[in-house]
Amino acid sequence: MSDKVLITGSRGQLGTELSKLLPDAVLTDVAELDITDLSAVQKFVKEKGVGVIINCAAYTAVDKAEDDSLVAERINILGPENLAKTGCKIVHISTDYVFDGKGYQPYTPTDEANPISIYGKTKRAGELAVLAHAKEAIIIRSAWLYSPYGNNFVKTMRRLGSEKESINVVVDQIGTPTYAVDLADAIVKILPQISQVNKGIYHYTNEGVCSWYDFAKEIMDASGLKCQVNPIQSSAYPTRAKRPFYSVLDKTLIKDTFGIQIRHWREALQECLKKF
Repeated sequence: MSDKVLITGSRGQLGTELSKLLPDAVLTDVAELDITDLSAVQKFVKEKGVGVIINCAAYTAVDKAEDDSLVAERINILGPENLAKTGCKIVHISTDYVFDGKGYQPYTPTDEANPISIYGKTKRAGELAVLAHAKEAIIIRSAWLYSPYGNNFVKTMRRLGSEKESINVVVDQIGTPTYAVDLADAIVKILPQISQVNKGIYHYTNEGVCSWYDFAKEIMDASGLKCQVNPIQSSAYPTRAKRPFYSVLDKTLIKDTFGIQIRHWREALQECLKKF
């Protein structure tokens, strides 16, 4: 099989970083390829001679998905299923939102999934579709993704920090930020190692644990912004979709299986901020 790589969702945060590391990859976003159209996907893959797919395409508007479930289902379930049906090796990106967040120790890939939002439910169903239809598949659950590109928490905090004297950020949602550069680097290291033997679900974020409040405070301090960050409970900031309160991911399996080394989220954040 060809080792030519297709990156779907190539204009997103992760896709952008992957395209820098894989300059020969075929890049698509929704304008170039509708992953919800099976015949279009199969034709495209055949014509381009693709043998490996990295699926970064996803419906990620968590709150909007609650009222837009049909679109979320098409992109997050049918899309990955179609890509998996091509016979290509596939790396599929998933999320910590497959968990209910009621635990208190890092989730392993084999822990029971119990999504509490439409977004989480569609992403979990997408994982199962990929496992069912692809012979060689690596599913990577990540969380709290940020980079200098696209819309993300780091960019929002920097903007608010320069506009406001103080902001309120939730302190009772715990997880780990993930620098898109680091995740992209890990995926590139995994690509040549994909086989039927290691097919399955893996977790990747940066190391360490924090709340959104801690993350916001670090962004302000590291950016030299004087904006005061106040901790608040999630109940004081209601959202349309429920979020998992605790979604720290255990990364032992990905490190042991593929020889991946992971740095602390603070170190990764410092590097990202230098690029702004």
